[in-house]
Amino acid sequence: MSKVIIIGAGLGGLTAGNLLARKGHQTTILESHTAPGGYVAGFRRQGFYFESGTLSFESLTTVQKAMKQLGVLDKIEIIPQHTRLVSDRFDIATSGTFAGFKQTILAAYPEHQQNLRRYFSEVDKLIRTIEPFMLPDPPWTSYLRGAAVGAEVLLKYSRTNLGDFTAKYFERDSELFRLFKNFGYPDMSALILGGAIISIFSDYWTIKGGMQSWADALAQSFTGLGGELKLGTPVEKIITEKGRAVGVISQGASHRADYVISACDYKNTFLKLLDDQSLIPVRQLEKIKSTQVSEGIFTVYLGLSIDNRKLAEYMKIPHVSLFDEQPGADVRNPNDPDFFKKSSVSLYSPSLINPELAPAGKSCLMLQMVCPHRWMDNWGGGDREKYKNLKDQVSQTLISKARKLIPDLEKMIEFKGAATPLTYQRYTGNTDGATSSWSWNPNNKFHKSILGTFVETPVKNLLIGSCWAMQIGGIPGAISAAQQCTKRIK
Repeated sequence: MSKVIIIGAGLGGLTAGNLLARKGHQTTILESHTAPGGYVAGFRRQGFYFESGTLSFESLTTVQKAMKQLGVLDKIEIIPQHTRLVSDRFDIATSGTFAGFKQTILAAYPEHQQNLRRYFSEVDKLIRTIEPFMLPDPPWTSYLRGAAVGAEVLLKYSRTNLGDFTAKYFERDSELFRLFKNFGYPDMSALILGGAIISIFSDYWTIKGGMQSWADALAQSFTGLGGELKLGTPVEKIITEKGRAVGVISQGASHRADYVISACDYKNTFLKLLDDQSLIPVRQLEKIKSTQVSEGIFTVYLGLSIDNRKLAEYMKIPHVSLFDEQPGADVRNPNDPDFFKKSSVSLYSPSLINPELAPAGKSCLMLQMVCPHRWMDNWGGGDREKYKNLKDQVSQTLISKARKLIPDLEKMIEFKGAATPLTYQRYTGNTDGATSSWSWNPNNKFHKSILGTFVETPVKNLLIGSCWAMQIGGIPGAISAAQQCTKRIK
């Protein structure tokens, strides 16, 4: 059996650790933070629970199968996660069907019937192409339908991003363009729009006890199998000898291993941790440096004095997206001082999912907005006072936007905190606080395939065991990477 060191106790690291420990490998996970989970984590402040980053996940069948294999499926309660979409023109929840959504939008924008029908007709093709691969037990006829349109769709949209796809049907920066260009990650490949819609309407899930309860269950399972989990133990270097990873240096001490799994940020793995960059081919090293990562996010954490019953009167369901994006909101422009005023905010209440996540008679609320990574000189250019002022300014902007749904919100606040992309970078190690590994833009790929899992590296016995092994990352990506790493360890 082998000795394995895993860097990072996010979902990928914890899954790989459990799989390896079950096979009898001597496995140690080193995690820089004081709690396991990474983006799949949560925390409490004054009794209010908040998610650190991830609110939901897709691919239920994949997740359930993996967690059952690890023996933790009965330790977590997976429940559906739906979104209420609200604007001045419509109010609809994704607990319905996509067909119902289409009818609502057609009714809300009667002056754009022709373009909407053309748009929805093409989106339906994208859905039919991917649907057979996302259903648990698809009928064989669905494969035939998918294959019939798949080649045409692949040829047509292999290098088309979501913005360019949407612009084929609606004038850029028009209201409908702004609505549909955000149906997924900004600038993601149009090829996966169908999959995103299937997920949004029928395959989004969350953990009733909070994401931290999931990470805790995996951590307890791992240590119960004899694995060693060291929290608050950052790794400074990956040690190599003769082109092979042979261990790590953590807190000044050397730890030898037969294999090293980097279950963390890809860029940091090779640009900061690896002791010998000459092991990476020059072109690949330049690609690691230059390829963009996925978007950042700003979050406001609020502990409210009102109970969940009252909060539910405003929100109806735990997750609400308020669409009020204005022309000129560009997540690629970090120099726009009005970006947050122009963009849409989403609201999420963990205590509406589970009342035990807030003190009795109270509730918790998160306000989030996708944002430029390095807004306003990377949030103040290192000046702590400027950083605090920008953080407070943006927090107030998001609270003001949320008042459209909860008019007296400011009077209800008992606790307030906030996280910028720099906060997420500090706690997760992800470059620029990236929310889902690499950029989803098909013209800015790091991996050769959008959906492939790539755990091998130029350094022998150094594997990537996090969502960064996939172009679009996510929880299914982290699980897939962990499984692939395990298969390669003897």
